[in-house]
Amino acid sequence: MTFSFDAFVTTALFDRTGRAAFALGDGTIRFEGGEVAAAHDGAVLAACLAPAGDAILTGGDDGRVMISTASGVTEIARVAGRWIDAVAASSESKLIAFSAGRDLHVRDMADPAFTRTFTHEKSVADVAFDPKGRRLAVATYGGVWFWYARIADQKPAIYKWAGSHVGVCWSPDGKFLMSAMQENQLHGWRVADEKNLRMGGYPAKVKSMAFMSKGALMATSGANGAVCWPFAGATGPMGKQAAEIGYDDAALSTRIAAAPDKTWLATGLDDGRVWAANVTGERIVPLKAEKGAAISALAMSPDAKRVAWGDEDGNAGVVDIP
Repeated sequence: MTFSFDAFVTTALFDRTGRAAFALGDGTIRFEGGEVAAAHDGAVLAACLAPAGDAILTGGDDGRVMISTASGVTEIARVAGRWIDAVAASSESKLIAFSAGRDLHVRDMADPAFTRTFTHEKSVADVAFDPKGRRLAVATYGGVWFWYARIADQKPAIYKWAGSHVGVCWSPDGKFLMSAMQENQLHGWRVADEKNLRMGGYPAKVKSMAFMSKGALMATSGANGAVCWPFAGATGPMGKQAAEIGYDDAALSTRIAAAPDKTWLATGLDDGRVWAANVTGERIVPLKAEKGAAISALAMSPDAKRVAWGDEDGNAGVVDIP
């Protein structure tokens, strides 16, 4: 199943039922059944699943935070004159978070009166809830700031590392926090003692990270294949080497998708191709062999049986893994 949307595909998602949706640069959410939700007056800048897993939470350059389903849209918040650059949601705590400039806002989907705002020294680039939905990690310039999502007055823990941090990802057990840098590298910390994890050697920026195999592996883009770091054990990847799956000297990986408790991953390339692999056997399964615009969005269904992809030119598709 393929689509032509004529707008940059910001994010591809599967809801908890396995239905695919795409957030686009024209402000719409397109569902694989053909439904269209007009969410934003402008581009969708960030998107994720809403806490219940049955809707799409988005932030746009119109300063609005929206929840979209196939039947309609609901405005959650509005920050006049600001872009909503990052959104996150927790199925455990039912909280959502979104950034506008230096401010991170937190809302409770079960309590409309609940609101928190945490301010940083520099603009927020990304945000992620820990596995229990209680703590937030915020990527910004100079490191990652940690906040307890519900506490109003607090001093954040700041894990410092020079440079611009642009993406964050918690390990499923909450013991490690990984950050993608503006430079071609990853940085991370063991949360308990702030032990640094330096993970370099990438030929391109790491735009995508995904834990898989019940947290035993983390796969990333930014190389000539999918880079898989071992995270089993108390020391995680410290002192260990990464494996690269699907090496191809003609292309670089731009997006990675995986199901957290499965051993399958999908990889999108800068030449428009998409493939999947089961890391236990490393057999590469082509999902989109035709070349085209760089893959800008990628998702894997919860059962690891389907992959949704989108590219910079607005082409998209949903394909079964054979």
